[in-house]
Amino acid sequence: MKFVDEAVIRVEAGDGGNGAVGFRREKYIPKGGPDGGDGGDGGSVYLVATENVNTLVDFRYQSVHRAQRGQNGMARNCTGKKGEDCLVPVPPGTLVCEAETGEVLGELVKAGERLLVAQGGFHGLGNTRFKSSINRTPMQATKGTPGEHRMLKLELTLIADVGLLGLPNAGKSSLIRAVSSARPKVADYPFTTLHPNLGVVRVDDLRSFVIADIPGVIEGAAEGAGLGLQFLKHLSRTGLLLHLIDVMPYESMDSPVSSARKIIQEVKSWSDDLADKPRWLVLNKIDRLESDSVEQHCQAIVDELEWQGPVFKVSALRGEGTRELMFAIMNFLEDRRRCDSEQK
Repeated sequence: MKFVDEAVIRVEAGDGGNGAVGFRREKYIPKGGPDGGDGGDGGSVYLVATENVNTLVDFRYQSVHRAQRGQNGMARNCTGKKGEDCLVPVPPGTLVCEAETGEVLGELVKAGERLLVAQGGFHGLGNTRFKSSINRTPMQATKGTPGEHRMLKLELTLIADVGLLGLPNAGKSSLIRAVSSARPKVADYPFTTLHPNLGVVRVDDLRSFVIADIPGVIEGAAEGAGLGLQFLKHLSRTGLLLHLIDVMPYESMDSPVSSARKIIQEVKSWSDDLADKPRWLVLNKIDRLESDSVEQHCQAIVDELEWQGPVFKVSALRGEGTRELMFAIMNFLEDRRRCDSEQK
């Protein structure tokens, strides 16, 4: 299924039911008095984070969501039935904004969370409500108020523990295929990844984490070039970034160091928060190097970048070094979770 991470929908809450005008009419009871009942409240529209929903693709085919109108009041003081609410399932990680103003209405992060996006109309009052000692036969009743109508923009941010960052053809898709059951497209040309992919990495029977692969970031992505800007937001929730570098690019005129600096600059231009996230350097495609020159070649890249953080040398194609990398990531994530729980 194609990944869709943005959608515009219209939500319409139900109108409130109108109040009724009625009078009690029974044998032997003349002048029974008013008995018009209230209307029912209109149904509201809620967005509900649902586990088994992964994309926003369904909203391309159903863009309007309506709640039920409240039933009108009836005689004998019968209150109209409340309109049924409309529950709209969305994936966890959905940001909800007003389409016209851009105002953020809320965010659904965990499965089961719900957000009220259109309030149902209030019920009208029947004429029973207006009787008094000086008004024994009220003829007035009120109409129900209209329900809210809104245009919403939904944006899905993937919830992953680890995000892959790198230029096109750096080997991100190959890595996620090597370490998880995800099967993104892989080819020997750039821009093979056109939408994000999620993979679950199981390091053993009890421990696992989620890794996200996004389309390659190119120079100028922070200003809107390529697909990188559209999907960089998916890295905002990750706890760790893996910066993949092709140690021996055969099509690009840029050196590995130059390519790495471009990525770093684009991330900083897009978001300071993203730039401040923990980031590891992953030198990929070492299978293209002679075995006796791998260490020297990779060390030269690290030295020129003046990199002080963790460095891993892998071949995603052959699976070389990936096991050690995955275990290191799992340990990092567990340590981070432990620290977060202690701080709470």
